[in-house]
Amino acid sequence: MTRLIILSLMFCLNILTSANLCAAGPSPESRMTEEQFLASLKYQQGKITLPNSIATLDLPVNFRYLDPADANRVLVDAWGNPPGSETLGMIVPSDVSPLNENGWGVVITYDEEGHIKDDDADNIKYDELLKDMKEAMKDSNEERKEQGYAPMNLVGWAEAPHYDKVSHKFYWAKEYSSDDSQGQHSLNYNIRVLGRKGVLVLNAVAGMNQINEIKTEMKNVVAFTDFTSGNGYIDFNSSTDKVAEYGLAALVAGGIAAKLGFFGKIFAFLLVFKKAVLLGLAAAGASIFKFFGRKKKDAE
Repeated sequence: MTRLIILSLMFCLNILTSANLCAAGPSPESRMTEEQFLASLKYQQGKITLPNSIATLDLPVNFRYLDPADANRVLVDAWGNPPGSETLGMIVPSDVSPLNENGWGVVITYDEEGHIKDDDADNIKYDELLKDMKEAMKDSNEERKEQGYAPMNLVGWAEAPHYDKVSHKFYWAKEYSSDDSQGQHSLNYNIRVLGRKGVLVLNAVAGMNQINEIKTEMKNVVAFTDFTSGNGYIDFNSSTDKVAEYGLAALVAGGIAAKLGFFGKIFAFLLVFKKAVLLGLAAAGASIFKFFGRKKKDAE
């Protein structure tokens, strides 16, 4: 099945927005071609203030920005990630389509759970942390199956975590595999920029074969991303500002977000199989259409 047909099917399979439309027949959006989908994205360039005004992007010509609505369309409708997660938008390279095999993007979110102390920076045992994360990934696969998504496996560090004490930026990368990835492993390259009241999250989603490119480009992304005045790490006021209940180790493992539901706390885990989703959508689509068929039959 070509990517054009796959993309059209993806719109119809978006459970959150299209369940009723699929039952009633194809909507105009479900018939959208790849070219029409890309043309409908409203790319922004230059100086960007993120929606919550917590940070700005000073984009060079080789990068573009998608607002939260368009970012969600790419993540959910085109890349096949579960719906329901909120972002501040997405950064994509200008010279490659997000639907291209070599397309990639940086998903931007912000966690305002308090100022994070970095006292534990030198004491984190990353090998032990990785083991715990692998076990958590196995446990979460049961719920992934129930939601209609293929089980995933955390292979290991694509780049071991390291913290820059001067800039208060935390770096690490994870390699993932999946039962339906057809041998292609995926990369999540994570950067956390610590701020006054929370953490700016920059998560690059790509294939493992792109890791050298992503390492280089993420240095540029960090360089043109900055907190707005008064929101940086050094602006912390111990008299008025809340301190987070966790440290750096918890940022890697999920932090306070573990209090959220599955799709909230494992959001980073779900943004990893853009390519596999596009390639394997036919099988997933068949099972979802069966679901809609059962619903219609039950209603008769």
